[in-house]
Amino acid sequence: MKRKEVGRMAKVISAIEAVELIHSNQTVAILGSGGGVCEPTKILKTLGEKYQNCQEPKNLTLLHANGIGDKDTFGTDALAHEGLVKRDIAGHWGMAPKMAKLAQEEKIEAYNLPQGVISQMYHAIASHKPGVITKIGLHTYIDPRIEGGKMNKSAEDDLVQVIELGGEEWLFYPSIGIDVGIIRGTTADANGNIAFTEEAAILDAVSIAQAAHNSGGIVIAQVKYLAQAGTLHAKDVVVPGIYVDYIVVDPMQMQTCERVYDPVLAGNVKGPIEGVAPLPLNERKIIGRRAAKELKEGAIINLGVGMPAAIASVAAEDGYLNKLNFTVEQGLIGGMPMGGIIFGVSYDPEAVLDQTLQFNFYDGGGLDCTCLGMAQSDRNGNVNSSKTGSLLAGCGGFINISQNAKKVVFCGTFTAKGLRVKVNHNKLEIINEGSIKKFVNEVDQITFSGKYARDIHQPVLYVTERAVFEMTEEGLMLIEIAPGIDLEKDILSQMEFSPIISSKLRLMDEDIFRD
Repeated sequence: MKRKEVGRMAKVISAIEAVELIHSNQTVAILGSGGGVCEPTKILKTLGEKYQNCQEPKNLTLLHANGIGDKDTFGTDALAHEGLVKRDIAGHWGMAPKMAKLAQEEKIEAYNLPQGVISQMYHAIASHKPGVITKIGLHTYIDPRIEGGKMNKSAEDDLVQVIELGGEEWLFYPSIGIDVGIIRGTTADANGNIAFTEEAAILDAVSIAQAAHNSGGIVIAQVKYLAQAGTLHAKDVVVPGIYVDYIVVDPMQMQTCERVYDPVLAGNVKGPIEGVAPLPLNERKIIGRRAAKELKEGAIINLGVGMPAAIASVAAEDGYLNKLNFTVEQGLIGGMPMGGIIFGVSYDPEAVLDQTLQFNFYDGGGLDCTCLGMAQSDRNGNVNSSKTGSLLAGCGGFINISQNAKKVVFCGTFTAKGLRVKVNHNKLEIINEGSIKKFVNEVDQITFSGKYARDIHQPVLYVTERAVFEMTEEGLMLIEIAPGIDLEKDILSQMEFSPIISSKLRLMDEDIFRD
């Protein structure tokens, strides 16, 4: 494939011209995270439109560490047309329901590899290493002895191998050649240097560009602004122009799917934490307050998507946010992690790192504690957060984070679908019980291995609005129940298995239930 022909000058082209450079059967690495963060939206939408108009290109392989989309109009859902994509190797699927539907209908080959592994794989590809060797994924559905990260029957190739080194088991993820890397930043100069001054994250921008370039492919960068050569401050340049072949300018580029630009999310100004609205006293706040009691002052913490986001809100409301060091796997350090669709960015971040560097820190045991969501848990302490019934979510950074944090706190409601609770006089009342039991005999998919946690002597808690469980060698032990809750009716009868009941069973602290 032809590269830049004139010195270091990157060529400015339209989005239509850019997608003409993508050909059938190629592998395309895409930058982006949920909620439109760092997402090359215009290029993705243009590629999808081209396929609808002329049925080209066909049979693409997509590679992306993060889930890309907003469950609506953004992200890889723009490419969810039968025939356009042959294989999607994604770190997360939950933000792209149309692509997930193609997977469920066996119209694409669907793979899910840990977010951190894909992120680290870009480094391996760039440096022509054979792949990533890691323990991340052992004894989970990523392990080839279980499911091998295959999310449907059409996914037949083995992308993960078990190997032995030094008498220990490891997983080997072979490198994948990249034909096209599509990234995004804020401003490009005429030399192709890319600054990220308005972005809420950096993600894998540099490593995707290096990986595509060193694979003999091309790099296409979408930006909001175009500047003269040499006018960007050297320290503002995240992706050097020597990696970039083509630039697409989109003046309508949004920082996230919700905001054109918020300087607070970019770390360019500090916003008032006092302006954060407090949560109502519901199951989210109760779980957030109880989980927060496991966090020690000065601790380095990761918060997962969904329910754990309430912990940051509680910390801000109760005035101890600055006593904790919250981090997010997308590379954010400090501040208050945001929840919902734009999970992956932070309000008032102190630092914004390359995503791979964050995972290096996580994988090496740098986290004091992580608080993660749970869709299911079983008698062995396994947790499923990736696939329940027909719902295809994927693991994201969950496996990297949960396998290596010094302490894990899982957060979720006790039952699902229809649960309504109320607090009266500091006591919890179940107004309507959820119709789906979340504490089951066997989880649908092992995203977190209880066995692995026991083998490495990892402390694990399971926090719900009405009960708290602890991992033990014998299985899950009930250690706390909420005031107002009946043990038999509200807990034991709503589980598919009988937990161990602690001889020191106690009530959850009453202050959790005070408005």
